[in-house]
Amino acid sequence: MKSVRLHGVAALLSLSAFGHAYALDYQSIGAAPAVLYDAPSQRGRKVFVAPRNMPVEVILTYGEWSKVRDASGDLSWVESKQLDAKRHVITKAAGTRVRAAADEMAPVIFSVDKSVILEMAEPSTAGWVKVRHRDGQGGFVKATDVWGE
Repeated sequence: MKSVRLHGVAALLSLSAFGHAYALDYQSIGAAPAVLYDAPSQRGRKVFVAPRNMPVEVILTYGEWSKVRDASGDLSWVESKQLDAKRHVITKAAGTRVRAAADEMAPVIFSVDKSVILEMAEPSTAGWVKVRHRDGQGGFVKATDVWGE
């Protein structure tokens, strides 16, 4: 009977871990550009310098390092202290429309090119994300038009 309970607890723990393995944890590169490495060490090969505010998906944290995925799907390592919980998104296509309201028929306030980083002003709701451009203009974009939300 005791071993059955232990197996049941182990099964619940593994299901719990499985659920967390697929939870998306988006963060952003902090206020300064960050070097991304191929290993969790400054001795690793430098693969990219990420611009400030670039959104990344944190895959796992190992000591003082985080393994992250960028919008193109590439994996690399960054020092965790260079990440910021403030959320940003990046546009997937040229001509992404930022609208006055979360509605396809709302007026377009401005359009942006592919790979433009926008601050996430509010979390995604009903398929729309409220964003703000670094120049201060804000509005709503379709969640499918951005990565990192």
